[in-house]
Formats: sequence, C-alpha cells, structure tokens
Amino acid sequence: QVQLVESGGGLVQAGGSLRLSCAASGRTFSSFIMGWFRQAPGKERDFVAAINWRGTSPYYADSVKGRFTISRDNAKNTVYLQMNSLKPEDTAVYYCATKPPLATQYDYWGQGTQVTVSS
Repeated sequence: QVQLVESGGGLVQAGGSLRLSCAASGRTFSSFIMGWFRQAPGKERDFVAAINWRGTSPYYADSVKGRFTISRDNAKNTVYLQMNSLKPEDTAVYYCATKPPLATQYDYWGQGTQVTVSS
C-alpha cells in the first residue's frame, strides 16, 4: 500500500516562504518520479514541479520557475517543495504524487496540504 503524506502548509503573507514535505511509504521510493501539483478553488489541478529518481533534472511550471525548488531525500523517502516569494495566486491545496519512470500518469496521490498566501 503506497502512502504519501504531505505537511508544511499554512498561512503566509505575500513575499514569504514555506517548505512542503511529502513522506512516502509502500514502494521503492528511490526508483520513482515525484511530483507536486496544486488546485485552487474552482480550478483544475495543475502541475507545479517534478524530479527524477536521482534528484537531478527537476522541472517546473513556468508560473513557479525561479521561486520554487523541488528536492528529494531518498534516504528519508521524502520529497520537498521550497516555496519562496509567495504570491496570493499561489494559494491552493498542494498535492504530491508519484509515478514509475516511464509512466504517463501519476498513480498515487497524497491527501493534500493547504497553502494560503495573504496579500
């Protein structure tokens, strides 16, 4: 049973920072791609960032490039999302997800953590 548990969300003022964590269990974490997504009220879930099993070659949505950093610690089965220079439009529920390297779809998702950025 694969489980992903996000933490680190909260309320922050615009320009502030938060670090999200996602602890994974139930699969060989180090072999899989990890991603972060977000869903704002009334909107579809959007891709934010992803990272390969080595922790290299991260890629980001244009909206967060230069502000967010994804990283992973395979020894701790944890992926992180460091979010800096937060904007009110970053307000959303943030989800982590995992998929096998060659898969097109993410197959396991966490329950989400709320991030609210006040202006």
